[in-house]
Amino acid sequence: MSRTFYKAIVTEVPEHPEVPGNMLKDAEFLRLWDVYGPLLTARQREIADLYFNYDLSLGEIAEEKGVSRQSVSDCLHKCRAQLRAYEEKLGFSKALEEVSLDFSRCLTRVQNWIAAQRSEHPGWGAALDDLQDALESGAEPGIPDESGAAGDPAAGGTERGNGQGKE
Repeated sequence: MSRTFYKAIVTEVPEHPEVPGNMLKDAEFLRLWDVYGPLLTARQREIADLYFNYDLSLGEIAEEKGVSRQSVSDCLHKCRAQLRAYEEKLGFSKALEEVSLDFSRCLTRVQNWIAAQRSEHPGWGAALDDLQDALESGAEPGIPDESGAAGDPAAGGTERGNGQGKE
């Protein structure tokens, strides 16, 4: 029996002496960056992108942009402060985190239910496989995805009724 684990967002990292404090700050910044990055100025986004996504040093960014190292440092500091302020006022990142955790819990419960149903109802194997595949791919069971394969009988999928029966 295989197990499927779902992503959980870590909100609080326990103190570890081997993890430098700036790495924890960077993780917080990147989480906020994903949500509020488009609200920053183009210059702030570009400098933060070079620093975090391209792993350039302050000196390398300063040289590329034709500014001082201190200017780059100040810009990153202002970005962090601005992103924190957005989160305090809007709270989108926290809300997304809670929804993600709730979704993960629901998926885990459905996976456990599927496993229990397999042993109780061996005849449901194909339907449970379809549900399992849909959960893993993010598609809806019995509804065609972009390739037309999930629920399209002509593409080898299974056709599902709408629960009303044929008359």
